[in-house]
Amino acid sequence: MIEVIRDKCIGCELCLKACAYDAIVIIDKIAEINMDKCTLCGACVSACPFDAIIIRKFGQDKIDRSQFKNIWIFAEQKNNEISPVVFELLGKGRELADQRECDLVAILMGHNIEDLSKELIAFGADKVIVVDDPRLENFLDLPYAKTLTELAEKYMPEIILSGASVMGRSFIPRVAVELHTGLTADCTGLEIDLDTNNLLQTRPAFGGNILATIVTPNHLPQMATVRHKVMDPLERDDSRKGTVIKETIDFSALKDDTKFLEFVKDESQAINLVEADLVVTGGRGLKNKDNFVIIEDLAKVLDGAIGASRASVDADWISYPHQVGQTGKTIKPKIYIAIGISGAIQHLAGMQSSDYIIAINKDPDAPIFKVADLGLVGDLFKIVPQITKKLR
Repeated sequence: MIEVIRDKCIGCELCLKACAYDAIVIIDKIAEINMDKCTLCGACVSACPFDAIIIRKFGQDKIDRSQFKNIWIFAEQKNNEISPVVFELLGKGRELADQRECDLVAILMGHNIEDLSKELIAFGADKVIVVDDPRLENFLDLPYAKTLTELAEKYMPEIILSGASVMGRSFIPRVAVELHTGLTADCTGLEIDLDTNNLLQTRPAFGGNILATIVTPNHLPQMATVRHKVMDPLERDDSRKGTVIKETIDFSALKDDTKFLEFVKDESQAINLVEADLVVTGGRGLKNKDNFVIIEDLAKVLDGAIGASRASVDADWISYPHQVGQTGKTIKPKIYIAIGISGAIQHLAGMQSSDYIIAINKDPDAPIFKVADLGLVGDLFKIVPQITKKLR
């Protein structure tokens, strides 16, 4: 929050000249700041010789960290089926909770979903907080955000993690705003700094060209959304014991102009790209849309899913749900076959965790070969049909 100390301001206009966003006006010799234009860049603060403008950072140096405890995982579910990314988060959360010597808590929202608690405990949760309400049967931003916000204000978790899914990306930022804390999106790595107990949140930045590690040392809870297929779940252990806590939320005062109409399933993929054990992906080297049949034939023979580079999607050769990479899906199949893909760093960010990578490209210097376990240098239009024929 930025504030003008009226007793100190003399209307000298130095702040006005320093503001690059035309966010300051002088009224009755007092600076007034238009918050719709202000970006909190701090240029006016530096320019004021009278210390009449200050930026107050909410909560800085005022947090009693001892009040915040436990690591929370948002247990996303749909149609009473837990999202696979939740099990990955529970696996990583178990590791972090053991380091912090605290409980790992799963937050389960929906309607008629209490039976899912046993599954969450089996995969690592110590406690499950269940909010079972008809308003939560189908996902909507505001009811879900209100629920998680009120629970966090009551129990004060140290860390809240969610999958970087459509659902997580949609409502988790609202929760971060309500809790006046930071949020790191699309993380690919999480660790605890043992010296400060801060959560080290690693994510690709600058188009995937670097990995940035982000901390939020002055605000709690620490919040992050995490990509699917970048962490490993624990083995299921049905002998684990845990505690189930039931909570209720009062939605009577919640005004929401949105309503759930229907869920339309994407029928363009016979096999779920993210969950597939084998993925065949085509890139710009295919030259045109019609040649994508080469990818489809090989994927069909191998019973695999079809992926695509961003260049293929941008060229309208295939739909966006097939896109693998920084701006598409992050996948971790057992076998990944990259055909006609050069291997831009943005693409590698989405598939380099695959167990075994096979690359086919006519350019021997293509970056994809640096991550490939097996590389075939040659004309894909000759190589791939022969492979497909042999396998068939």
